[in-house]
Amino acid sequence: MEYLIVKWLHVLSSTILFGTGIGTAFYMLAAAIEGNVASAAIVHKWVVRGDWLFTGSAGVLQPLTGFYLIHLAGYPLRSRWIMWSLGLYVLALACWLPVVWLQIRLRDMALAASAAGTPLPPLYRRYLFLWVALGIPAFFALVAVFYLMIAKPV
Repeated sequence: MEYLIVKWLHVLSSTILFGTGIGTAFYMLAAAIEGNVASAAIVHKWVVRGDWLFTGSAGVLQPLTGFYLIHLAGYPLRSRWIMWSLGLYVLALACWLPVVWLQIRLRDMALAASAAGTPLPPLYRRYLFLWVALGIPAFFALVAVFYLMIAKPV
């Protein structure tokens, strides 16, 4: 029973991590593309909160439940699929950390521009480009981790 509960938590947290990541990325990008400064300010504010609350907590739970599942199932830690999963997860994390910093800066620029009634500054577009550029490898890394988590190839 313990294995089933931990596996459920692992799958649930991976779904929250991935789903929240895609959802917040979609709304953040859509608000930025639309060009409505007030709308972008509100969306960015909530994206930052949601990312910390859902993506952050699920991102911590993932390795904890994953390592415990490895222990409970008796998989060797040096299994190829586990090593690849860990490497890809670290890659996604390495992309996500600067993404969070960029999201906070994008939010702050949008809130300041909205309050002042001015357009978004040129730095906003540069940060948005970096945000997208870092999000792409993080997305594909987590897609690959999902595959490895399910298939467990030899």
